[in-house]
Amino acid sequence: MYPILFQVGSFKIYAYGFFLVLGFIAAMVLARLKIRTSNTGISFENLIDLFFFTVLSALIGSRLLFALIHLDVYRRHPLQIFKIWEGGLVFFGGLILAIIVAFWYMKRHQLPIWKLADLLSPLIALGLFFARIGCFLAGCCYGQETSLPWGVVFKNPDSLARLNVPLHPTQLYEAASGLAIFFFLHWVEKRKAFDGQIFWLFLFLYSTTRFFIEFVRGDPRGFFFGNLLSTSQGVGILLAIFSIFMLFYMKKKVG
Repeated sequence: MYPILFQVGSFKIYAYGFFLVLGFIAAMVLARLKIRTSNTGISFENLIDLFFFTVLSALIGSRLLFALIHLDVYRRHPLQIFKIWEGGLVFFGGLILAIIVAFWYMKRHQLPIWKLADLLSPLIALGLFFARIGCFLAGCCYGQETSLPWGVVFKNPDSLARLNVPLHPTQLYEAASGLAIFFFLHWVEKRKAFDGQIFWLFLFLYSTTRFFIEFVRGDPRGFFFGNLLSTSQGVGILLAIFSIFMLFYMKKKVG
């Protein structure tokens, strides 16, 4: 598609990085609006710090997991690991590290962890929507070859996808699922039975939808048990099972 949105001389704006920033701004604005109408007890300064640490850790975690999956490549070219604008982030790696860092920050500053986790979880889904649009334009995270009428043909030589063959638009599948999860969680927020429900529901929904989309992914991304499960499917299964457990456990605890 359009890996480089525009270029002035040697200065380039990459689609992937642009949409990551756009997603961050959208999430930040919505978080600010939600904080004003909530009783989470977080200040705007705390919010800025929390976003900074979680976004930074998400980038680091997602890039590190990608590098581990493609260790042979980065062992030969270690400096390539810093070129995140070219694509190459594994969402689960970023999600796990960001959760760890965010929970550490909230505990250290004595903030209501589960209330904030519920408040921010839909925004992660929204950020995923923007990130996957960036993936689509960059060509990373592409799908397998398909004969379906909505198959997408990438022709730009700068694209990271396979060229000149119709592929599943897996990036758009994930973008659509992220947007659907965002609206669904927003609806559930007003009806939740306990703090933490939205957070664990997000993890379950994302892990489940990602599991099925992985079956039509075509990019190299690492596998468990031979070629039976991709890395993301393996991680997703564990997170989905643990999320179900936590949903029942926390509901029973408040009940």
